[in-house]
Amino acid sequence: MTDKGLLKTGIIGTVIAALCCFTPVLVILFGVVGLAGLVGYLDLVLLPALGFFVVLTVYALWRRSRRQSEA
Repeated sequence: MTDKGLLKTGIIGTVIAALCCFTPVLVILFGVVGLAGLVGYLDLVLLPALGFFVVLTVYALWRRSRRQSEA
């Protein structure tokens, strides 16, 4: 994957995971759909996903800066 693709994926994933972690978007959506019983397990998925996407963004930025300094 290219540096631009990694960075785009990392930023979009971070924004979506942060939005779902810090706002009641998924709680309301799950309640409307009838999956309110799964709301207790959202933190088990969303927090590691947020961490993964933050690390992916940092890695993409590091890789991008390394390639620019070589050129």
